[in-house]
Amino acid sequence: MHPQQPHAIGLPEATKTLLLSTGTAEQKRHEIRKYFIQTWELYESLFDCLADERAYYNKAITLRHPLIFYFGHTATFFINKLMAAGQLPQRIDSQIESMLAIGVDEMSWDDLDDQNYNWPSVANLREYRKRVREEVTGIIDTMPLSLPIDWNSPAWVILMGIEHERIHLETSSVLIRQLPVEWVKTQPHWPACKEARTDRKTVPENQMVAVKGDVVTLGKVDDTYGWDNEYGSSDHKIQGFSASKMLVSNAEFYTFMLAGGYQDTQWWDDEGAGWRDFTQAEMPTFWVGSVREPEQLKLRLMTEEVPMPWDWPAEVNQLEAAAFCRWKAAQTGESVQLPTEAEWMILRQQVPGDQPDWEKAPGNINLEYWASSCPVDHFAQGDFYDVVGNVWQWSSTPIGGYNGFRVHPLYDDFSTPTFDGKHSMIKGGSWISTGNEALKSARYAFRRHFFQHAGFRYVVSSHQEVQTVNPYETDGLVAQYLDFQYGPRHFDVPNYATQLVDIAIKHVSSRTRALDIGCATGRASFELARHFDTVVGMDYSARFIDVALALARGEACRYVIPEEGELVDYCQAVLAESNITERETGRVSFVQGDACNLKPQAELYDLVLAANLLDRLREPACFLKDIAPMIRSGGLLMLSSPYTWQEDYTPKQNWLGGFRENGEAVTTHQALRRILAAEFEEVQGPQNVPFVIRETARKFQHTVAELTLWRKR
Repeated sequence: MHPQQPHAIGLPEATKTLLLSTGTAEQKRHEIRKYFIQTWELYESLFDCLADERAYYNKAITLRHPLIFYFGHTATFFINKLMAAGQLPQRIDSQIESMLAIGVDEMSWDDLDDQNYNWPSVANLREYRKRVREEVTGIIDTMPLSLPIDWNSPAWVILMGIEHERIHLETSSVLIRQLPVEWVKTQPHWPACKEARTDRKTVPENQMVAVKGDVVTLGKVDDTYGWDNEYGSSDHKIQGFSASKMLVSNAEFYTFMLAGGYQDTQWWDDEGAGWRDFTQAEMPTFWVGSVREPEQLKLRLMTEEVPMPWDWPAEVNQLEAAAFCRWKAAQTGESVQLPTEAEWMILRQQVPGDQPDWEKAPGNINLEYWASSCPVDHFAQGDFYDVVGNVWQWSSTPIGGYNGFRVHPLYDDFSTPTFDGKHSMIKGGSWISTGNEALKSARYAFRRHFFQHAGFRYVVSSHQEVQTVNPYETDGLVAQYLDFQYGPRHFDVPNYATQLVDIAIKHVSSRTRALDIGCATGRASFELARHFDTVVGMDYSARFIDVALALARGEACRYVIPEEGELVDYCQAVLAESNITERETGRVSFVQGDACNLKPQAELYDLVLAANLLDRLREPACFLKDIAPMIRSGGLLMLSSPYTWQEDYTPKQNWLGGFRENGEAVTTHQALRRILAAEFEEVQGPQNVPFVIRETARKFQHTVAELTLWRKR
């Protein structure tokens, strides 16, 4: 074990996030080694604040593991990721590395994790951490290293472990803050700010500051390590708005409480009201005392309780912050709300540079001033205070991937579990935000009931953020069709929709109107729009139509495909990757409709495409009867399907083929010739068209459809 050195009085030396491409490889190796050791020792020093063994083994909150888990978790993370990357030949302690591998993401305020664990002793984990430290430093000293460092570099895994530990430095400090104060102790190397106004009347009043609109491009462009959700890009045109000069202070938030804010249901949405009623909350979680005796109120810091610093930021969850904004909007008659990610980024432009460039941090961030919040008017940054630092700032933006988002294969569940519309972003960092967290490009999000060192500022804005739920499509059939219609080619089999359209256009005489019935997620509709003036895509499934409409709006549709067991592949469909432009999307309209109950059409079609449809209809003959009057004379009916008749979809008495009649085999093609003979002539004999649908990484459906073409008489 490394002998524990006595800590100097005051915070440790500030660290800087490493640049990926500067200097020589050996200089970078030295920087990584130093950064790793600084991070490791800083994290261990946080646990100096625990004064009682109960602090390690009792949960600070029911929805999180006890701190003993997190003390060892960051070390096991290094080993588990290095093993996954093939950079480590064997484990150090497989039991510890299994038990302490996976944390808890509280998915609801009433989720309870009642599992019991036989946790290791503190001494055993200290010894384990010593062995991991030696192993990791050995890898740093010997790993291949070339510049710039990128996703595929061995050094990326080390940086991932370092930044992961810095995240847990902050989240563990919150858990310490939530422990009984008797179980923790103050430490000189974790000093709290002593500046505070304890008289509410002396706290400066907040003001609104006008902000010019701008076009903002979000997405990481700096030369530092980033988590996968930071990469890609997203453009936003933001109208002018105004923002509060300061973060909302304890004193300002108290005015909401005095007005009965916690009790008045009109300020709370359903999620907020459910949380408030379940927890019986009547004031911020870190306030100590009674609201009815405001002069006696105290604020719980990480290791102590202090008289209420009314000029420090109010630390609340997103539900409380949003309720305050609704109340404030009613008081002022203005559209008061939490800022969006893009609006915050406009404010961030007033802060010069970024964490690697700062000679001294411009705010209470990066552990450069105190181990606590400070007055909201202490750090001026442009026209505002605390655009960065002091406490994180809740936004109204649910986190999602930017255009071009890709999952890092070594940490495929870092971001995507939060892309559910239920995790709101926090911006700006807090006093203990270091490393990646302190960067301009940092993107972190938590459930809206979650407590962090987080507060808020408000804006008056006309923008309404879209609350997208489940932007990663996990519906198995929809995801499979997205992959089938827009995913990669397999076994050199061309895209099914493009094959069909290429065949169709060789036989149509007029290209005015086309109908793609059973369009699913719309690929054939868009392909037809390359050649037809107007295309209608129709499907029975509203889910399919919603996805097709989203694609037509230019949105990226993300979906998951099973790979192996519980492992999944995160994918994205976007029309631009298929060279489908606004020219095509402008020609397509999507409607929900029943192929067995078609509405009369005002205008006739030159082409009707029914792909993989007939053998999925309950009454296929009815469809053929109803579709005929919708096709103009000389128009084309294109039918393509593998004809896998199943009673799950079509009652057997309605099958067109695939059975024996009077002892003789009846095929679908024979039935089609009989049913369509009165109004159509067959253009050519049946043609085989192959297609492939991916089920998993190594399982595919390789199917051959039978294509027939029929011209309306």
